[in-house]
Amino acid sequence: MIHYLRVMAARFRGLLGDQRADRELDDEIKMHLCMLTERYVRQGMTEAEAARAARRQFGNLTLLQEASREMRGIRSIEILFQDLRYGVRMLRKEPGFTLVAVMTLALGIGANSAIFSVVNAVLLRPLPYTSPEQLVQVWEHYRPQNNPRKSVAPANYLDWRAQNRVFERIAAIDPFPSFNLTGPEGPDRIQAARTSADFFPLFGATPTLGRYFLSDEEQPGRNRVAVVSHGLWQRRYGSDPQLIGQSVSLNGQSFIVVGVLPPDFRFPRGEFDLAIPLALGGWEAAARGTHPLHVYARLKAGVTLRQAQEEMGAIARRLEEQYPKTNTGKAITIVPLHEQLTDQIRLALKVLLGAVGFVLLIACANVANLLLARSLARQKEFSVRLALGAGRGRLIRQLLTESVLLAGMGGIAGLLLALWSRQILVTLLTGANLIPRWIEIDIDGRVLVFTLMTTLVTGLVFGLAPALTAIKADLNEALKEGGRKATSGKRDQRLRHALVVSEIALAMVLLVGAGLMIQSFWRLLKVDPGFQTENVLTVDLSLPTARYPEGHQVSHFYDRLLRRIGSLPGVRSAGGAAYLPFSGTRNSWSFDIEGQPPLPPDRAETEWRPITAGYFRTMGIPLSRGRDFTEQDIDGSPEVVIINEAMARLYWPGEDPLGRRLKLHDERKKVWHTVVGVVKDVRHLGPTIEPKPEMYFPYSQLIYPWYPMTVVIRTQSDPLQLAPAVRQAVLELDKEQPVYNIRTMEELLAKSVAPNRLHLVLFGTLAAVALILAASGLYGVMNYWVTRRTQEIGIRMALGAQRSEVLRLVVGEGMGVTLVGVGLGLVGAYAVTRLMTSLLFGVSVTDPATFAAIALLLAAVALGACYLPARRATKVDPLLALRHE
Repeated sequence: MIHYLRVMAARFRGLLGDQRADRELDDEIKMHLCMLTERYVRQGMTEAEAARAARRQFGNLTLLQEASREMRGIRSIEILFQDLRYGVRMLRKEPGFTLVAVMTLALGIGANSAIFSVVNAVLLRPLPYTSPEQLVQVWEHYRPQNNPRKSVAPANYLDWRAQNRVFERIAAIDPFPSFNLTGPEGPDRIQAARTSADFFPLFGATPTLGRYFLSDEEQPGRNRVAVVSHGLWQRRYGSDPQLIGQSVSLNGQSFIVVGVLPPDFRFPRGEFDLAIPLALGGWEAAARGTHPLHVYARLKAGVTLRQAQEEMGAIARRLEEQYPKTNTGKAITIVPLHEQLTDQIRLALKVLLGAVGFVLLIACANVANLLLARSLARQKEFSVRLALGAGRGRLIRQLLTESVLLAGMGGIAGLLLALWSRQILVTLLTGANLIPRWIEIDIDGRVLVFTLMTTLVTGLVFGLAPALTAIKADLNEALKEGGRKATSGKRDQRLRHALVVSEIALAMVLLVGAGLMIQSFWRLLKVDPGFQTENVLTVDLSLPTARYPEGHQVSHFYDRLLRRIGSLPGVRSAGGAAYLPFSGTRNSWSFDIEGQPPLPPDRAETEWRPITAGYFRTMGIPLSRGRDFTEQDIDGSPEVVIINEAMARLYWPGEDPLGRRLKLHDERKKVWHTVVGVVKDVRHLGPTIEPKPEMYFPYSQLIYPWYPMTVVIRTQSDPLQLAPAVRQAVLELDKEQPVYNIRTMEELLAKSVAPNRLHLVLFGTLAAVALILAASGLYGVMNYWVTRRTQEIGIRMALGAQRSEVLRLVVGEGMGVTLVGVGLGLVGAYAVTRLMTSLLFGVSVTDPATFAAIALLLAAVALGACYLPARRATKVDPLLALRHE
């Protein structure tokens, strides 16, 4: 054991460069040579003859020195260090080549690292909750409308909670309330939620201060308690620990603060400043026709998703039998929470990861071509090394070390590029609402390992072909003194062409994808939303129940406000609605039609919109027939309703719906509403979603006040300039009423297409990079081809070839390679773009016009890349070319 340790210590000393041992070895070799030389001199040889004979007998000094060093060192690591030092020297000798290769690799590796950092944060990293794998979201599955993820009716949730045996906890949240928070700190509009008592314990959150809700606080009248977020606690109350037990005023009503959320707690969807208990009582506890709740649950230990789905399915069937009027066609869908939160972005990220993988492959092919040209220029060096006894494996290892070193430099630059682009990606993804804002995208250990492995594999991939080519050098030809420079054979030329073909084919796939995105986005912008977005300002208000307990008080406030706003300079018209198009809010009601049997489940619900008089005029929604609402449509006058054309077509096909009557399934107001008008369809849920049947009711005829309202104002010029005057008009009516969400309809429209715009930007950027890399690769190959065939071109021109013929020769060579790549790319694009179906709008994944246009574009760029070397070839002087080495 001691001997082994001594040997290893000696080897490590040798690895670290024991100069004393090297000097001792040299002295020993010299001593042996001197002894042999003296022996031969004594035998009658001259001094010079004796020295030569001694060297012949002693053998190859270099091999003996290497063998001795190998005995006292770790040879493989020592050779690696030698290869690295030699590789660094070679790369430093050619800074231009090194810079181009590193930049090319940085683009490919950096793009992959950046996108993988998003994939890691969104798809791979577990959710920040206790035992997140047990968390699920529970939806109503409304089969008649083929809607498997519908928010939940309160009465159904209560039945699920009482009857299930598969959930450790089940909780609900109403994410739509918001409150006016008033007090000595001033009025503030906050986002709030109503949550059941089990909501926060379900996610394993421990309060920073105080406690969460108790089960008996879910009862109406006992729910005057609140839990504030850590951010609101710091921002408004200065992290005061005495806040617990104090009262806060929400919509004019007093609530006692009982707890503060931890700083790292994140709601699954949305950002909320405050929560109050979800007190389901009275009509709400029995409601099955309205669906405001999001329901979450934690599976019991040992219960699988399939078992939970089966039991909840049985509960849904029992409820369907018990409440056929409201629950017919309603099943239950259970989705793992991680899948639910990433569902919208999952496919897009996978497609993006594949796209950046294509970019990396193109970069590898490009650098491999550069290394191949460089290795052909170094054929004499390789031949000399082989002739001196270097093994081919040793030469391959040296060249692979150089390529991995080059990849390492590209990997470091790519990682810096990923760090720089990370914040841009975060801003784009959160701005497009594709990921929750609380997801943190950073460069962690998993991303570093991915970058390291990508760098290593990249270095081996693009370095292998040049290394294998280098060891096949013709020693006789390469070592001929004064001979021509080593030239590439047909096999090497085919390899270079194959690399360019692969670049063009991969670029073709990416360009077709980007072209489809452009087509999709262009058609999306051309969609008529059903209203006019120009010069429309929107302002959100919500009147507190304590100050406005009666419906007529709410209506009176908005009537006065709209008249005041309508009189402002620059205002053309004003109106209001409870649910604005593209706002992300909606509501639906089931109903009956007079004179018709009860509607089947797939037609019993439609969208419900309370609006004021003047709303249609302000939004630019045309009236097809009948009349608009007027100021006379108030509580006490005949109940009226306006429907859209989609509803008219569905419920009164081929008939005139004017004068027909319908009644909502509303236990609070069982009256018939007469259809007095039909308006054009509005794409309320976004430009990509077809208009749904909608019915509009006069705001002033609601028997109960619908407090949240969005005021819309059409102006003659920039609408945002009117915002201060609108705010002042509100304060003149109620000095404690905050105004929030001031934005234009054009902003809402832009937000609705933000995901499509993001896809376009990302795919377009990657496709542009791919096009540049493919064009530069083709240019490099053709430039090298012209350089290597300068003598041949000179002979052709000396024999009478015209410049146009030389131009056709070179361009024909390059375009032949291009057409093969384009053809393969078209086949690849036809197969790959089918994955993009859900990312496109209004365009087929195999759109012939897009495929043809991209093929022509790529061919045109390739023609330009071929033309420049071809033009240089036409300027070759035959006399100089014939003297070319």
